[in-house]
Amino acid sequence: MTVKTIGDATLYLGDCGEIMPGLGMVDLVLTDPPYGIGEANGKNKSRGKIAVSKDYGVSDWDNAPAPAWLIELVRAKSSNQIIFGGNYYELPPSSCWLVWDKDNGECDFADCELAWTSLKKAVRRLKFRWAGMLQENMGAKETRVHPTQKPVPVMRWALEHAGDVETVCDPFMGSGTTGVACVELGKKFIGIERDPAYFNEACKRIGLAFQQNETRLFR
Repeated sequence: MTVKTIGDATLYLGDCGEIMPGLGMVDLVLTDPPYGIGEANGKNKSRGKIAVSKDYGVSDWDNAPAPAWLIELVRAKSSNQIIFGGNYYELPPSSCWLVWDKDNGECDFADCELAWTSLKKAVRRLKFRWAGMLQENMGAKETRVHPTQKPVPVMRWALEHAGDVETVCDPFMGSGTTGVACVELGKKFIGIERDPAYFNEACKRIGLAFQQNETRLFR
């Protein structure tokens, strides 16, 4: 296991099922676990009328969803949870689902992604384009390094719905988008990722976010 600290972020390279039992409670888990729909097996190369922005290669990390015991462990270690792809898991009824409308146009991608939450509020929706090479804000276009990467503004939006939370954990960190959103909103972050390449990408992105944040603060 490798541990790296960047500002208020603590990042673990390893398996979250092995690391999380040793962590304390956190205020919020905000995460996007594997759904088991094969998004990493190369099918992203051709998606209808949408021109994909990158060939991410072939991997097996999304061949099966995270096991039920691991989702329960994640919930037990946090006061509240926001779990993208919650519709693929057996979770309790919720009054608050977060609906991300990706404004995809005509293709075989889903029109929306659903995040199950434990929050006691109503369903909320955000329209934010994320369609191949097209993004909502082309003037501040994000580099995509992961096949299921979320836009930073979407994760910021999700975080803001969680209210006054101090420490946020993403046990399936991927390329670190949750961590970047936490830096921008001044939250402490704990991220766990088992793939060394994505862990390194997350470290780079979160480190850059801290540098940019410090630059803004000291202007």
